[in-house]
Amino acid sequence: MSLIRFTVTAVRNLHPVTLSPSPRINILSGDNGSGKTSLLEAIHLLGLARSFRSTRLLPVIQYEQLACTIFGQVQLADGRQSNLGISRDRQGEFQIRIDGQNARSAAQLAETLPLQLINPDSFRLLEGAPKIRRQFLDWGVFHVEPRFLSAWQRLQKALRQRNSWLRHGTLDAASQAAWDRELCLASDEIDGYRRAYIQALKPVFERTLNELVELQGLTLSYYRGWDKERELNAVLAATLSRDQQLGHTQAGPQRADLRLRLGAHNAAEILSRGQQKLVVCALRIAQGHLVNQAKRGQCIYLVDDLPSELDEQHRRALCRLLEDLHCQVFITCVDHELLREGWRTDTPVAMFHVEHGGITQTHDHRE
Repeated sequence: MSLIRFTVTAVRNLHPVTLSPSPRINILSGDNGSGKTSLLEAIHLLGLARSFRSTRLLPVIQYEQLACTIFGQVQLADGRQSNLGISRDRQGEFQIRIDGQNARSAAQLAETLPLQLINPDSFRLLEGAPKIRRQFLDWGVFHVEPRFLSAWQRLQKALRQRNSWLRHGTLDAASQAAWDRELCLASDEIDGYRRAYIQALKPVFERTLNELVELQGLTLSYYRGWDKERELNAVLAATLSRDQQLGHTQAGPQRADLRLRLGAHNAAEILSRGQQKLVVCALRIAQGHLVNQAKRGQCIYLVDDLPSELDEQHRRALCRLLEDLHCQVFITCVDHELLREGWRTDTPVAMFHVEHGGITQTHDHRE
């Protein structure tokens, strides 16, 4: 799976541009503020209908423009091609088109164009809130388990009903019991999918991490969001008065977390920033391997400022792991010489220079 061609209009400081990238390695070099990250952001918008740089949309849309648009032609794993389009305006409205048809949700985009992001904020996966780690976990489960999305949607509906009842007490006893039962059924299903995914991820993560850095005693574990020794319905009954005081449900898969520990300590408290980046890279590369196994397609990797905080040895090791995925990669850097060498001679590499929002190709992958 790869982007064959994509067009970007009115995204931040980028000039309107149409690119035909390499199906494998694409290196975008240029000074800070030139627009390199904005190009990765445009691809992220195409795959997820949202930015990774801002929760607010207005900064993404170019000044004095009414909307930003990105179109992409995707080569799918089975040889077919798919055309994607996303447009977002200043009112927050967006339109998603897939093969000429309006899409119902961003989930359809995500399924067609699986994206992995590695950027200077990646360490937040370790030291940030549990929500960030749940999103990481559920991204992987979504792409390898087709039944996950419907179970997750059932969970969200049941949680909304229960939380509304906790705040307002508007449900009769029979309805309350029915929604609790639905919540427990969806929760057990999601927990099963997550548990199976982590079991598959752990050995791949450990092998990948060993290629990057030696960290004796690093462990990855999964907390499902409630006591592992008790059924969720018993936990909900025991915490009902507390839930009513708070106005929301405390226990359940919405509180799940991934825990990375080094010995007895939280890994984020012990590891250097560079080590944290390598751990996150290993997690995201391991996810790519699982998606490849499940879908026969590849993720597209967006790697912003790859040389940051990594020495030459670790840069080369990370590039080798990305190369071994046989997927499409977009990498930004200030100095292209840091990433020009080291790729295998048969790996297609395209190089682009970004300056003041304009993008020119300096090395064709077909050369």
